[in-house]
Amino acid sequence: MSRLPILEPAEAYALWAPSYPAHAHNPVMQAEERAMLGLMPTELGELAMLDAGCGSGRYMLHALRRGAARVSGVDLSPAMLDRARTELGGFQHGAKVELMLGSLDALPVPDASVDLTVCSLVIGHLESLEPALAELRRVTRPGGRVLCSDVHPIGHALGWLRDFKSAGRHYAVRHTQYLYSHWHAACAALGLDVERVLEPMLDPADIPVGAHFDPVALEVPVALVFQLRRVPGFSLVTDRCP
Repeated sequence: MSRLPILEPAEAYALWAPSYPAHAHNPVMQAEERAMLGLMPTELGELAMLDAGCGSGRYMLHALRRGAARVSGVDLSPAMLDRARTELGGFQHGAKVELMLGSLDALPVPDASVDLTVCSLVIGHLESLEPALAELRRVTRPGGRVLCSDVHPIGHALGWLRDFKSAGRHYAVRHTQYLYSHWHAACAALGLDVERVLEPMLDPADIPVGAHFDPVALEVPVALVFQLRRVPGFSLVTDRCP
């Protein structure tokens, strides 16, 4: 069993932010990103996109490259938002770009204000799934789509950790396992149609030469990726405008 210190997300990402790039920087993220980008429209045209848990702005950059008119990011970590400002600052584009401090279960975003909501590898950091999905649904317009991903629950069963290094020390981030059945039940309760489910595998070509990793990772899916649609006409008493 690992003896790595397990940090709360806010503390972990404050330490991780200085070295956290705005691109997929490990084989699991690369597998997840291929699946997510395969579900994201190649031309976002006049659409507004929100990245909930935006980190250093990875999916905001993808949305800008695909022509989104308005791109917003929300993150719990001020340090990660600072990193995103730096990464996005060099992108010359006519779109409106906004970064906001906030948590996934209380997004500082008006109801039904975005066409596409992205939430990548974040929900597992929360202790409850449904409040986060309720917020992702709330901010998405009726008929709009939500793209969500998380580390596959099989990884949790195999003892994988969301680990990183900072200042020469090794840490892990607290992570909660959510099974497909948990997602399905929460989506059904919230009026989110599960349109597609992907379980991407690692590409052996992404694994650096000499890397130390669990060889079982090449035989199982490493991420769980959902394309969800907010069902028009389905209302919740919790819908609100901040």
